[in-house]
Amino acid sequence: MNRRQILMLSASLIAAPSLVFAQQGLPAAPRANAAPTPARDPYAPVEVAIRPDFEVGSIVVVSKDYFLYHVIAPGRAVRYGVAVGKAELVWRGKATIGRKTEWPSWTPTQAMIKRNPGQYAKWSDGMPGGPQNPLGARALYLYDARGNDTAIRIHGTTEPNSIGRSVSNGCIRMRNEAVMDLFEQVPLGTPVYVY
Repeated sequence: MNRRQILMLSASLIAAPSLVFAQQGLPAAPRANAAPTPARDPYAPVEVAIRPDFEVGSIVVVSKDYFLYHVIAPGRAVRYGVAVGKAELVWRGKATIGRKTEWPSWTPTQAMIKRNPGQYAKWSDGMPGGPQNPLGARALYLYDARGNDTAIRIHGTTEPNSIGRSVSNGCIRMRNEAVMDLFEQVPLGTPVYVY
């Protein structure tokens, strides 16, 4: 090997860790004198590895971690940040998507009105869909095994800063752009597992 070949091989070995990190979706090691990189949004959609036993196409929500996973291939999923129900209102179980709606209308449940009449009673007859509606741009309605509406939704939000927190009345909130993307990817009948 001549000196030039050794230098070329050394350069490729030095660059190799950066290539590995880039392929895994991880940040490369910082370079000297490089400008600081902005903090990565931990709730932005990203493709990740997931247990291989979830069926392709299904949705898996891990409430305690504030993430929703849309399984796109065996062992692979797109991970989205979500907001979930307050401690006493977290819904868990298996459901299917029984209905999908763009710019859905919203009516608070009787339990919501009872818990907080000042906030919800004025909407007891419903609120039309639109940018001010708390369900946001899209809603996926979860139904149980008998075909009954669970009253739980995967939906957008007018409060994108709530993602990553336990703040809802039981539903699973996503940023509007994220729920719009998911809405296009999943058909009726999609299985949903909420842990």
